[in-house]
Amino acid sequence: MTKYIPTIGIECHVQLKTQTKLFSAVDNDAREAEPNSKVSVIDYALPGMLPYLNREAVRLAARAAKALNAEVARVSRFDRKHYFYPDLPKGYQISQMYQPIILAGHVELPNGEKVRINHAHLEEDAGKLTHHGDHSEVDLNRAGTPLIEIVSEPDIHSAADAKAFAKELYLLMTYAGVTHGDLYHGNMRFDVNTSVAPAGSNQLGTRSEVKNLNSFRSVERAVEYEISRQIELLENGEKVVQETRGWDDAKGQTTTQRSKENAQDYRYMPDPDIPPVILDEDEVTAMQADFPILPAEYRAKFVALKVDASVLGAVLADQKMAAKLYKVLETSTPDIARRIANWFASVTPVDDENFIKFALPASQNLVKLSEMVGAGQLSSTAGKEIFVELLKKDADPETIAKSKNLLQVSDESAIEKIVDQVLESPAAAQAVTDIRAGNDKAIGFLVGLVMKESKGQANPGVVNKLIKTKL
Repeated sequence: MTKYIPTIGIECHVQLKTQTKLFSAVDNDAREAEPNSKVSVIDYALPGMLPYLNREAVRLAARAAKALNAEVARVSRFDRKHYFYPDLPKGYQISQMYQPIILAGHVELPNGEKVRINHAHLEEDAGKLTHHGDHSEVDLNRAGTPLIEIVSEPDIHSAADAKAFAKELYLLMTYAGVTHGDLYHGNMRFDVNTSVAPAGSNQLGTRSEVKNLNSFRSVERAVEYEISRQIELLENGEKVVQETRGWDDAKGQTTTQRSKENAQDYRYMPDPDIPPVILDEDEVTAMQADFPILPAEYRAKFVALKVDASVLGAVLADQKMAAKLYKVLETSTPDIARRIANWFASVTPVDDENFIKFALPASQNLVKLSEMVGAGQLSSTAGKEIFVELLKKDADPETIAKSKNLLQVSDESAIEKIVDQVLESPAAAQAVTDIRAGNDKAIGFLVGLVMKESKGQANPGVVNKLIKTKL
């Protein structure tokens, strides 16, 4: 790797969460629909049928621009991108080649690196082909689905940063309310361009494009594979071919699909049926109003929590949890908020896109639960158990603790009786001898005996202190 510098650029297709398609008044959510049941004469491209632009798609594009630190073009236009597939009845895709709606911007990664955004444009999706060996089936439910395609500059130089960029785009687009972010159903899909060049070279290497990756982990793995594959070719004196490749997740490798097309292959031309989109300052301001707090601002606020990056990642993966924790931090202390963050991270996967969505409890109940643990009324284990219960059904944590008999006893006189009883028992004899001989590690064994005798209700700190005092 020291001999070669990898360079990665990513194009991300984001499905907008409009109610209807980009150019027709048909339901935009076709996840569980019967094939070809969410289609109009416009999507079928029947003769004489003209598209009309969905204003909500323009509004969501404006919000995406703000999340990308980019300007909204005051004038943007649609173009026809010509190519033939059975799932594209018109024989062209309506896109924005020359005057996109979102201009240059940038995305800042959690590690501080900035990835420039070249532009992002509105376009319609094609349908879906399902292959069965000797025949293929065409489903046009996705045809006309509104997308924005976000195009990065080639500013990424590692597989880890490629994954981090994909994750950050996901957070930005979902926080801004631009997309539902359902990666399983293709709400966001990543096309990754990778090249390698000798260290010190002022020219980029020949790139390959891996299409339609729909998880952060697959973005990372595909980049790792392509870097290794291309370095091996160069080391063997061979050339890297510019091409489009597919990703086989099971095998963990890319496979060639077709030679990479250039812009002239698509014969772009202005779309004569759709007038230019002209926006004034007031319209853009209105479209971007009531903007939420974005992940970078939460990260800056949550520095006070002093938690691991994995914990912070779990919290930020759920926008509602991030907002709730922010409120807790504003109204209480970092210690109280830190316990809540750690509990949440312990029940939430953080490495990939399959984030669990919870019905989160009221802030006052979370704060009360954390305060009870801090005051020694509950053990940390009991606190986590009650937290899980609160995620199922919001309730008073003290009531739950009493119903489960989890409240800790901190009354020294009550605990002292149990300690005396344990220290006099045969089971404790060897440990008592070891402690008096200077082996303090045996105290843990005695604390365990007392906790067992008290059915877990004795405060371990008080137990430990009493044992040390007595011995």
